Amino acid sequence: MAKDRKPESGNARPAGKGGAGKVGSTAKGGRTRPAATVVAPQRPWGLIAAAVAVVVFAAAVITYAVVQVDKADATKVDAVDEIQGVQVYDTASAEHVTTSVDYEQSPPVGGPHAPPPDWADCTGTVYDVDIRHENAVHSLEHGGVWITYDPEALSEDEIATLADLVDGVAGRMMSPYAGLDSPISLQSWNHQLKLESVTDPRIKQFADFLTFNSETTPEPGASCSNPSFAASPLVAEPVTP
Repeated sequence: MAKDRKPESGNARPAGKGGAGKVGSTAKGGRTRPAATVVAPQRPWGLIAAAVAVVVFAAAVITYAVVQVDKADATKVDAVDEIQGVQVYDTASAEHVTTSVDYEQSPPVGGPHAPPPDWADCTGTVYDVDIRHENAVHSLEHGGVWITYDPEALSEDEIATLADLVDGVAGRMMSPYAGLDSPISLQSWNHQLKLESVTDPRIKQFADFLTFNSETTPEPGASCSNPSFAASPLVAEPVTP
């Protein structure tokens, strides 16, 4: 009789352990690989929003700057006669005197004046007294602009508005003026402008154009600094009726 055949050792595989009919992916050693997780790409909305905000802010800053430049250009003048209301005088004398002077204009715009080094400090100086006129005129000769005002006609806020145009600005000075016939009067050598309101744009036009203007200044480049006068200013003589 024939003997039953025995399977060859090591050729047969038990069912369920890597047989040819197994469905799915099985790692070596019989471990099942986990299913791969698919992650959808996230849009960086926060960064996009920040970038848009920066662009909008930059555009606003540029627009504001352009508007300010346009405003400055709109009020800028290239000649004195472009400033309506400016009076131009011809004061031939510029001699130095130690006595008081009876000036033709009030406030004065030129003429005889205090000798050096007794000009009034005009380095952006805001005085709270009516400074001696002869010293102020010497400052005008050096290219200074002198803003005067009637303290009875202006409020404290209005005086502060004027002071903002003067304080710390080289070539400018400001003081109250007794007996002034208008609320505000601006002086440079041989030029004067009298106005009613501190918001009048001609104040800035006058100051910007005539401060240290070499074409209208008898002594361009001369000093406007006099610390001793700024610390203890000489006061104008009382006006006699």
